[in-house]
Amino acid sequence: MEGVERLRELGLGALEVEFVRGVKMGEKAAQELDRAAKKQGIALSVHAPYYINLNSHDDKKIKDSKQRIFQAAFIGRMFHAHGIVFHPAFYQESSPEEVYLRVKEGLTETLARLGEGVTLRPETTGKKTQFGDLNEILGLCRDIPGCSPCIDFAHLHARTGKVNSYDEFLSVLERVEETLGREALQDMHIHVSGISYGRGGEIKHLNLEESDFCYPELLRALSQKKVQGMVICESPNLEEDALLLKKTYSEV
Repeated sequence: MEGVERLRELGLGALEVEFVRGVKMGEKAAQELDRAAKKQGIALSVHAPYYINLNSHDDKKIKDSKQRIFQAAFIGRMFHAHGIVFHPAFYQESSPEEVYLRVKEGLTETLARLGEGVTLRPETTGKKTQFGDLNEILGLCRDIPGCSPCIDFAHLHARTGKVNSYDEFLSVLERVEETLGREALQDMHIHVSGISYGRGGEIKHLNLEESDFCYPELLRALSQKKVQGMVICESPNLEEDALLLKKTYSEV
């Protein structure tokens, strides 16, 4: 509750509620958060727990993964979350095609259990061992009603060693539009931060000014394509870089 008040004081407009270590918010608190966010004009989303792998070889872990997504969405729906963000799976020894089918099956089942009123947002991931390159995420969102993408541009940069120029950012947005339609660009959920990476992809998030991530070019591409939705900053200095992004966006 204090967080949404502080965001309004800072002049920011959105908050991603972090359930990354588990869903530890009850229904009463979720309803109170909903009222507070509406009063302050703050849009909310959710990041589901990290402990999700819909491609596990252990059936119990798959069941638990579905339940974690469900719990995050069940509580998130109570405060009208813009989407439930999560990392879907790891490849392990499976082929990307096999993982895609397992993830699709798991999400379809979870959405059927949830019903309407919630959007699951599988996220582009930063490590090459993780399921979640751009094509995979857009494919899921094309094939599963109730799924929309979370495009983490820092993860795309770390995963590919590229996606760090105006033309490359624009290309990503155009692929979203080509795959999911113009309406997808009018309801985006985006993550931005600095990032450290190596041969395997993501190592850790960094503050924007301490990284090689060309965030002004990303903001210019978002403006050019008239993208709407939420941009969530995931830098270590959350508020400072969020304000930097807002200031830079107003200038481009």
